[in-house]
Amino acid sequence: MKTQAENLTHRPAGLDIRALLKQHEGRNYELHTQHINPSNSRTLKTIGFDRCYVHAEGPYLWDIEGTKYLDFLSGYGVFSLGRNHPDVRRVLIDFLDAEYPSLVKMEASLLAGLLAEELKKRMPNQLDMVFFANSGTEGIETAIKYARCATRKPAIVHCQKAFHGLSYGALSLNGDESFREGFAPFLTDCRAIPFNDLPALEQELSKNDVAAFVVEPVQGKGVNLPSPGYLRESAALCRKHGALFVADEIQSGMGRTGRFLAVEHDGDVDPDIVVLSKALSGGFVPVAAVLCRKWIHEAVFSSMQRSVVHSSTFGQGSFAMAAGLAALDVIDRYNLIANARDLGNRIGEGLRALVPRFEFLKEIRWRGLMIGIEFGPPRSLGLKAAWALMHKLDKSLFPQAAIIPLLDKHHILTQVAGHNLDVLKLLPPLVISGEDAEWFLSSFEEVMTQMHKFPGPAWEVIADIGRMAVTTRPR
Repeated sequence: MKTQAENLTHRPAGLDIRALLKQHEGRNYELHTQHINPSNSRTLKTIGFDRCYVHAEGPYLWDIEGTKYLDFLSGYGVFSLGRNHPDVRRVLIDFLDAEYPSLVKMEASLLAGLLAEELKKRMPNQLDMVFFANSGTEGIETAIKYARCATRKPAIVHCQKAFHGLSYGALSLNGDESFREGFAPFLTDCRAIPFNDLPALEQELSKNDVAAFVVEPVQGKGVNLPSPGYLRESAALCRKHGALFVADEIQSGMGRTGRFLAVEHDGDVDPDIVVLSKALSGGFVPVAAVLCRKWIHEAVFSSMQRSVVHSSTFGQGSFAMAAGLAALDVIDRYNLIANARDLGNRIGEGLRALVPRFEFLKEIRWRGLMIGIEFGPPRSLGLKAAWALMHKLDKSLFPQAAIIPLLDKHHILTQVAGHNLDVLKLLPPLVISGEDAEWFLSSFEEVMTQMHKFPGPAWEVIADIGRMAVTTRPR
């Protein structure tokens, strides 16, 4: 009997992915406009972000023209290890060469068990059981189901300005109306409170119908930091009132903030459920992990008949589990958590030193390599006019005056921190160097210098974009 490899040698040549990429190089936006998302293509073209990237390594990208970029977006935090990390690639190539089975389903996956064991070691408290999903939003859906089943209570409390994903349960906990518009009605009994407001949380918990409080230890939209003690006291209040404390560490976890979990910055925080995703596979495979206490797990999977009452077709895929194990190994061996702390402080302090010099800079917030640069109204008359003009055209427009020249002139990829926010957000890979930090700091200083010259060419470009956004916005 011939092996699979021997059979393949007698077949016509199959897909050559390298040749396919080369053949269609540069057609990215044409294809997306025709087949995927014309609105997003127009948006990227309007702000000059319609680059075609063809190579990636560590914290860098190269476009079709050979220009090198510093990636301070890292796929919304997915590429915390940088892109195409050689150690993770080696593990995945070895795994593919092993021809190991995956998703047999009527079995217990070895690699899933090993990854669960490794994740539990890194928790700040005892979380006994792990469920594997495919994305952060699936992880939040899992937490919602677990909380309602385990507590037999209906309500989920979340924070204003929160972002927990875009599937229906997660969207019901979303604090940004721009994502929710047009999709109502949402899950019932989902109630929003202000972030950093313990009395508001206790008021909701005292109604005795709350299954869980779901919170980001650092809010992704805006990079809002908790006050000292907020997370610790929130968990204690939840315990007092019989609700679960759910830490959404999808973006802030895996070492990004200088600790494995961002809740660890607040001392002895005792979460009931922790949700991880994004960086968990090093950016190679969609994966998420939900860690919880044993009693919660036993309430959900309460009998043999209910042993698969919550599951996912692609959950525990061996390729994803291997990637997760490799990612944890890389984080440990290269001391990336310490690098996130040290380089985050270097960038944060460097930015803070610019605040007295530039009127538009209001505040710098950071935990490790999760950094927010907030702009605010200036004092001088000419700059006030620029500020007013931009906000009259579009409330989300002003940070574009920084991110567009950062990309166009300095070849640094960044993002606006959310809708209607005057905040520029940085999510650099944890593998950046001191030289990369200086590349950003010197570039940002130059951008700030140009932004404080009004009128000028930079403002003309932004005004044109603003007018275009106003005239093309759906009514």
